[in-house]
Parts: sequence; C-alpha cells; structure tokens
Amino acid sequence: MSNSRSGFGLVELLVALALGMLVVLGMTQIFSSSREAYLSQRSSAMLQEDARYVLSKLAREIRMAGMFGCLSIDHIVDAPPVFKTPVSWRRGVLRMISSDVGLEASKPDWTVVSDCTTFARAFSGARSSVAPGETAYLLRELYYRFEHGQLKVGPNKTVLLDNVAAFDVSFGVAGSAGEPSVLRYETRLVNGSSLRSIRIGLTLRDRAGRVKDQVYQLEVALRNRLA
Repeated sequence: MSNSRSGFGLVELLVALALGMLVVLGMTQIFSSSREAYLSQRSSAMLQEDARYVLSKLAREIRMAGMFGCLSIDHIVDAPPVFKTPVSWRRGVLRMISSDVGLEASKPDWTVVSDCTTFARAFSGARSSVAPGETAYLLRELYYRFEHGQLKVGPNKTVLLDNVAAFDVSFGVAGSAGEPSVLRYETRLVNGSSLRSIRIGLTLRDRAGRVKDQVYQLEVALRNRLA
C-alpha cells in the first residue's frame, strides 16, 4: 500500500510570498497616502483657523478706526496730534487708533468724554467717572508689525502669529472726499479724507511644507470718515 503526500513546493511558496508582499506593500502605500492626506488637511485647517482669527480681529478694529465719539476731531479739546492720522502703514507697520478695545477694555490709551452736543475732551488713559449726560469713548493705539516671518502686535511686539510669509496693506480711496465708493487701491495713504476701505493680504506658510502657501485677503469698509 503506497502513501501519497501532498504539500507546497518551492515554487508555490515563492509565489505565495510574492503575493503576500504585494498585498502588504499595497496596504502600506494606502496607509501612507491616507496619513499624508490627513496631515495635509490638518495643516491646511490650522492655517485657515489662524487666518480666520487674525483677520476677524483686524476687521473689528478697522471698522472702528477713527471713531472718536459723537463729535469730530476739531471739537475735541486736548486731542493728541495722532488723532489727525488714525490710520497709517509704513515700513511693515500698520497703526490704527480704534475704539474697539477688545479684551483690554480696562486699559485704554485715551478716553474721550463728550456730551454729544457741544463738548468733547480727550484724557490720557482711563476715565473713572463722567458727569450726567456725558459718554466716555475708550480708544487704543494699535500696532501690527510684520517682522522675520511673524505678525506682532503692540508696542512690546508680542507675537500674534508665526509662519507668516507676507502681510500687505492697501487702501481703498475714493476720487474725492465727497464720493462714497472706492475708485482704486493704493499702497500709500496720501489723503485720509478719501479713505473708504482697507484691504489686508495675509500669506501663511506651513512649517512642515505639506501644503502650499495659503493666501487670504480681507477688505473692510471703514464706518468712520477720517479727517
């Protein structure tokens, strides 16, 4: 009586190993691609979140730039000279005087007290009390600086945002002081009375290089006519 034995030969074993390797390599490639796609999407989302935070903050402050209360600057007693130029952009520094005090409401740079009829006076710092019928307007002098790939704020140059590839400011101006609509955009503000809007260009860079530079743009109309 003969005993027949069956099993895998060398050729079959090599074929099985090759197919197994192909399957493993395919799954590894799929996992690697999925991981890279996830990391790229995560990096893009983080850049968008950073841009959304900074641009929304800027939008609030721009809308309230040049707002000194009920009366014009000419009627404000003891108004500092910087009130005459509440918005400027020079050498990578955006400066604004805004009544949007944000989280620093307890520490304004100036307080304008007015009865909104005939009287207005500017005081340095905060004003603890006002007379009946008067209103206090809190003002801050804001600085945004683009230096060494960072967007910095305040006189102490506190870092607001890293990985900034570009930060640009341009001004939407009307043809004359009396026209309401924007005629053109200029990189240098010559006549504040013709300013109608401010355009901010922000380019963010992913440090890991997973996504291309993300470019964001914001146009904000001023609520207050500048002198």
